[in-house]
Amino acid sequence: MYGIGGTIKELKCWIHLIKDKDAIDHYLAMNIKGLSKQEAAAYRNSYKKNICIDMLRQGYHKSFSELFTLIQKWNALREAAGPGSAIWQQKSLEEQPDKLDQLHHFLTRAEAAQRAEYYEEVYNNQLNLAYCFNNTEDKWLRNYFYEQCFSTAQLIKIDGGKKEAEAHANMGLVNEEQGQFMKAAEHYETFHQLTLGRMWNDETGHTYNSLACEHLWRIYTLLADKMLENKEHQQAIKTLIKAFEMAKKGGDKKMEGEAAYCLGLAYHSAGEEQTAIIVSLLNGKVTEAIAYLEKFVTVAKSAQLSRSLVDACISLGDIYNERGNYYKACEYFNQAFEAANTLTDLPLVDETKVYYGIAKGHNMMVVVNSHTDAADHVSIEYLLAWKENRSDMCTDPFTNGNTVQAV
Repeated sequence: MYGIGGTIKELKCWIHLIKDKDAIDHYLAMNIKGLSKQEAAAYRNSYKKNICIDMLRQGYHKSFSELFTLIQKWNALREAAGPGSAIWQQKSLEEQPDKLDQLHHFLTRAEAAQRAEYYEEVYNNQLNLAYCFNNTEDKWLRNYFYEQCFSTAQLIKIDGGKKEAEAHANMGLVNEEQGQFMKAAEHYETFHQLTLGRMWNDETGHTYNSLACEHLWRIYTLLADKMLENKEHQQAIKTLIKAFEMAKKGGDKKMEGEAAYCLGLAYHSAGEEQTAIIVSLLNGKVTEAIAYLEKFVTVAKSAQLSRSLVDACISLGDIYNERGNYYKACEYFNQAFEAANTLTDLPLVDETKVYYGIAKGHNMMVVVNSHTDAADHVSIEYLLAWKENRSDMCTDPFTNGNTVQAV
């Protein structure tokens, strides 16, 4: 007789000589002390079969069906890939006991929770399974359980939408990895919407909302890259503007800088900044042109596109000068002058200096005219004093007290 410490190899040799399963069970029960018929069957059966039998004995029929379906899916994926593929070289799911153990443990727990309508517990077990299969070769399993989480999250009504937000983020990740960028963007947008005003944090301490901003920045940039490849410049720029706005909201300066750089390059390469401005002005949409230019100024500063910054500031200065807002005109012409000084382009420096001087003259004339129109004793004395020394008649917020060179 074989005791507990008997040689397993010898035992296996005897079993292979016995063809009938009942005879095997009888032989094991007679020759291994204390071994029941069920235990004998467990030794004879494959690990997968024992897992399945255990599920059925405990009444987890749904878990059994799900496990069986996943094994069939793995086999179908392997057959579809064919010999020589990476999946063909791997062991099948039914030949990996560790993975079968994980599936047995969490599937049965999820099924028990579902019967009790504890949907948060169902979700947590499904999410744990997704985390178990995060290796490259197991991504299909991870994605399957992320989809299960997404369905379950819709049933959870007591957490303010937190699980639903998480599920959208994970589905966005799945779609992004599969190259389905539009679907990913939809999930990330919902993730962002659900996290607005919420203080939910992940395990690293980042807020869900900042993560949503990061996901949207990344997916919008990927979408814009595809649009640029297809020569859809206008749509790409609109999408990159959205990416830039998300990067700013996310609060990460590095991400914001990258977004600004990508948008600045798109503007510059397509020549869109001048085209959009001209179209807006020709259509009488001055406010739209100003908003467009001011946004571009922000982008050009972040991306350090000095020449583009000069052009945008000159355009804004011209618009404000024409509208009689000389204060704002001075502000933008001064920015153009400062940006031009960072370039080795003396004619451009001189040009911006002239623009700034003209706007400053217009701005000063507003004060002069107001004193002239008043025509009282104090105003006349003020004008005469200014005439004698030609100094600024009021504090100049743009020069911080420095003398402006005469033009």
